[in-house]
Amino acid sequence: MLAGGCGPPRSGDLGPAPVAGPSSAPPVRSPDPTPVPSRELAPSSTGGPVRPSAPAGTGARQPATVTVELWFVRSGQLVPTRRTRPATVATSRLALTELAAGPTPAETAAGLTTLLPAGVEVTRITDGVAVLPSVASVDDPAGRLREAQVVWTLTQFPTVRQVRFGDGTPRGRADYPGVLPPIVVTAPGVGARVGAPLTVTGTADVFEATVSVRVLDAAGREVATGFGTASCGSGCRGAYRVVVGWRTVREQRGTVEVYEVSARDGTRIHTMAVPVVLAPGA
Repeated sequence: MLAGGCGPPRSGDLGPAPVAGPSSAPPVRSPDPTPVPSRELAPSSTGGPVRPSAPAGTGARQPATVTVELWFVRSGQLVPTRRTRPATVATSRLALTELAAGPTPAETAAGLTTLLPAGVEVTRITDGVAVLPSVASVDDPAGRLREAQVVWTLTQFPTVRQVRFGDGTPRGRADYPGVLPPIVVTAPGVGARVGAPLTVTGTADVFEATVSVRVLDAAGREVATGFGTASCGSGCRGAYRVVVGWRTVREQRGTVEVYEVSARDGTRIHTMAVPVVLAPGA
């Protein structure tokens, strides 16, 4: 179990888990009319997961695929997932097309949805500001969350710092407070096949920055537990990384739960459950 923290990192075996239950598209083939620079494929300075399958550069072969991060909606808040598609210089168009296409069946079963309609595209990117048509009306209760989906998805690219909708003021991630749950899981993704040891990553704003993880098998039995500290917590959001291992005798469906242990009564709170497929582990 590994993690980073404001003070000395803490990790280890949790022992018995609390007894209380947890709280409850096809690839784009046409060129972008306003293509963004190919450096959009480079890893984002804000920690976005845009990753070509091979380094791009002078004399190097064009990468075959690119992985982009999409921010869907679950229970009125944003959660991330990823898509790997054929590489394109028009990564902003690819990301919005995938965002509008919506979640996979496994993601839908896990409660993810999208509010973005099809056909929304970036018209230009100038000085770090991506310009799009308005996606929300004044009386649209879901408009703010729809905008947040777009902003969080597009600002993974190093060429985009803010997004302007229509003639409005440019907005960044900080302009949408409260759209993230206390715990965000960036890996593993919903439906992923995972093996041991498993690295669980994400961000969290939890008490004393302590993030707990447990893995459940198909029968709901606990096969692994661990914890670590995020790089910030108790009023600020920090990144965490926890590694856990398990022993299973067959491949099966399972669940990775990331949660906070309540300082008041020791129950699991702010639980994020990610359905996965567990590969046999030694």
